[in-house]
Amino acid sequence: MKRNKTSKAWLHEHLNDPYVLRANAEGYRARAAYKLMEIDDRDRLLKRGNVVVDLGVAPGSWSQIAVQRCGPTGRVFALDILPIEHIHGVDFLQGDFTEDSVLAELEKRLDGAHVDIVLSDMAPNLSGVATVDQARSIMLCELALEFAVNHLNTHGHFLVKVFQGEGFMEFRKEMERQFASVQVRKPKASRDRSAEVYLLGSKLRS
Repeated sequence: MKRNKTSKAWLHEHLNDPYVLRANAEGYRARAAYKLMEIDDRDRLLKRGNVVVDLGVAPGSWSQIAVQRCGPTGRVFALDILPIEHIHGVDFLQGDFTEDSVLAELEKRLDGAHVDIVLSDMAPNLSGVATVDQARSIMLCELALEFAVNHLNTHGHFLVKVFQGEGFMEFRKEMERQFASVQVRKPKASRDRSAEVYLLGSKLRS
């Protein structure tokens, strides 16, 4: 009974969420679109002609924003273990980012292009065991950071979702070792009770 009540409460909140309603009205696939829009409006990450890699794209709202803001001369590469409906202007690869073969295919598609922005909204499938889920989440962040360091141009940006908890400060310190600037962002579209924040790394250290 408790689970049923909890599920009903979540569904009621979700269906009445102003960002969900706005996303439905404006044609975005998820309320997460407004998280990226708010961060981009503040930090001006996405520019015309940029090369963008979107890790953990499903259902695709971040790539929708990237395509809009980078324009027809931009290039957006996206990856997720889950399928997504086609987005015009997005080169989508379905696969597990933790697998070397999937990473190799993504690098093949980039064909040596210097990436301007790496976006990572990845999150693990939840086991229900908090310590396990947090460890998996940090691992995905570390893999995304490694990819960003290897593929970003010198003045590129890395925006990654991180859940506060065990391993968070260590990961932030590693980002600070790799980037000249690391900022914490908590957009309004991110629910207050959520432990998620976004770390924004800018300008790779040489």
